[in-house]
Amino acid sequence: MPAQGSRGIERIVKATVFSWQGLKATFRNEAAFRQETLLVLVLTPAGLWLGQSGVERALLVGTLILVLIVELLNTGIEIVVDRFGGERHELSGRAKDVGSAAVFMSLVNIAVVWSLVLFT
Repeated sequence: MPAQGSRGIERIVKATVFSWQGLKATFRNEAAFRQETLLVLVLTPAGLWLGQSGVERALLVGTLILVLIVELLNTGIEIVVDRFGGERHELSGRAKDVGSAAVFMSLVNIAVVWSLVLFT
């Protein structure tokens, strides 16, 4: 629910609360998000240690955070499709497949960026 009518700090606080609720709900209900969170928690210290510069560290850690962002968007797509698409429909399946493909590509992005930063 948007923070309508709120302004300034109150709006920021309400938006932060809603965002935190979304993170908690996703963590609680989505195994893939929990697994990816574990991946981020394990690899972030490695990325900070292995990166030789601020830019390298930003690339290594940024790719990890990107996976969580994409998984949140994918989860949102799946929730909406499930909410409004009780019957099987080609477009519903395609929407879920495209969201899953986006997560997969963000994981490929980790492999590519980490390989380029660490091994070239």
